[in-house]
Amino acid sequence: MSRLPLSISIISLNEEANLRRCLASIQDLAEEIVIVDSGSTDRTAEIAAEFGARFVHQDWLGYTAQKNLCLSLCTQPWILGLDCDEELTPELRNSIQNFFISGDENRFDGAWMSRLVWFMGRWIHHGDWYPDRKIRLFRRTKSRWAADGGGQVHERLDVDGPCTTLKGDLLHYSFKNIQHYLVKHVQYSNVFLQTQQSKGKRWSLLHTLFRPWWRFTRAYLLKRGFLDGFPGLWIAAATAFFTFDRYSRMYESEAERRTQQ
Repeated sequence: MSRLPLSISIISLNEEANLRRCLASIQDLAEEIVIVDSGSTDRTAEIAAEFGARFVHQDWLGYTAQKNLCLSLCTQPWILGLDCDEELTPELRNSIQNFFISGDENRFDGAWMSRLVWFMGRWIHHGDWYPDRKIRLFRRTKSRWAADGGGQVHERLDVDGPCTTLKGDLLHYSFKNIQHYLVKHVQYSNVFLQTQQSKGKRWSLLHTLFRPWWRFTRAYLLKRGFLDGFPGLWIAAATAFFTFDRYSRMYESEAERRTQQ
């Protein structure tokens, strides 16, 4: 079929290890690919050119502002927002095509899709990591990225209108290995602390003790993380520990302020 009335919106920084896989999965799907790059020094620009993408430099503005800038450069009525470490499965690609063939584009303003994460040598099908639904297909004039959790690491898409759910998975290669996961946790922990402080939140012993237990129970038992074998156990245990760590950071910060008074 002909290309869809669709812009692919991507932000990048040194993504040569991921970008080719991402762009290959959407090749010939959309009228245009727009990539806003914040200063790559590897082969990211070269790979983007191979797929005919419009490649624009913009110094880093933060996740939310950077993604909204990319949206402003798109010209098509519909947007498919992707990260460089994501890839469409054939089933999801077909679902996006059928969205337009069936006329759903006239009934909805956005569409949810499930993300499936690769970790420890396998796809994680259970626990807190799946289905991890995100709105990634959306009408340009009715959608905008907004800050979520402080906006420094995470962001959400606000769509002013009804949304449907597409079949198929968005494959997510979010963590190279355990070390990469641990490094990212430090970033998330810093943002959590800053966000809680900006909201005037105080440390709570109840939260510090209860929330880690609840996160493990939910991920490993209620959401059947145990079906993912040892990786499922590791993810649930790590999530519990890092929850404990985040609230412990709040205690530490308040204790340091008291000693300085």
